[in-house]
Amino acid sequence: MSTTTHNASSIEGRAFFEQQRTLLVQDIAAQSMEQVLQNINKLNRSLEGVIAVGNEFSQVEGLWSQFENVMGAKPAAAAAAAAAGGGAETEETSKQENAGKEGA
Repeated sequence: MSTTTHNASSIEGRAFFEQQRTLLVQDIAAQSMEQVLQNINKLNRSLEGVIAVGNEFSQVEGLWSQFENVMGAKPAAAAAAAAAGGGAETEETSKQENAGKEGA
């Protein structure tokens, strides 16, 4: 009979222990998930801030891209314009010099 009582209390003790263990595991899991959720929210806010700062620089980036395109195209266009315009300036200068000589 004492064995039966001992086994019954042992089973009750295990059942209570398992209940408490299950409750603790659930509590820990809930707290861990809550903390994970909070950390994900913090990360999300940080990423939104980084994206906002990046978006603020999009206009500046566009302006610098235009500047780069203009400066990159400038030497080739300037060389062509100088070659074409340089001859015209020389002719005009010669005409002005000739007109000055004729007037004198």
